[in-house]
Amino acid sequence: MLAELLGSGRVNAILSWVLVGILGTVFLKSLLDFDRLWVLFVAVTGVIVLVPPVAYRDWRMMLPWEVLVLALLPILVRGVFGGELGTFAYYLSIAGLALVVTVELHTFTSVRMTHWFAVVFVTMTTMASGAAWTVLRWNADRLLGTQFLSEPGMTQMEANAALSVEFLWVSLAGLVAGVLFDAYFKRRGRRLGRKLLEVLR
Repeated sequence: MLAELLGSGRVNAILSWVLVGILGTVFLKSLLDFDRLWVLFVAVTGVIVLVPPVAYRDWRMMLPWEVLVLALLPILVRGVFGGELGTFAYYLSIAGLALVVTVELHTFTSVRMTHWFAVVFVTMTTMASGAAWTVLRWNADRLLGTQFLSEPGMTQMEANAALSVEFLWVSLAGLVAGVLFDAYFKRRGRRLGRKLLEVLR
């Protein structure tokens, strides 16, 4: 019964839309908290998640709900709790965004990736997203007078060291996301193989 539910496109779509609704709640909370950069990040994630149903004009064309749980849970933790836990969740959120992009390419386009390339691709996409996010925060600090990259009283050397540690964590989070992507599609392939054998029998 559970396998039938998880295999249903309609059930998967409903679960995925529930997760999108939760993402919308995080967006509204960040908007009320005036967390400008996080509002932008959550909005971009939401747009990317909604590309398949918009492109195919079918509400059922959603990412697998398991992937959305992995990708959106860190965003929910960062939006609700903040603090040190939120900082760690921020690293995982960037990896989650890269995971969503990779799964969309693999699922909804003709792009097919070998296992090793998928891990490398997710890791590199995470690192690139982290770098773009850093550039965005640096420009906000320079143009708007914010302090996204450095805390008050922090020297330039300390800020650079903190940024290096951040890149290290982002890279590790990307590697973990890549391994999860590989494991998920291996499991999915085995499940589809079993169903095909059942049909052939």
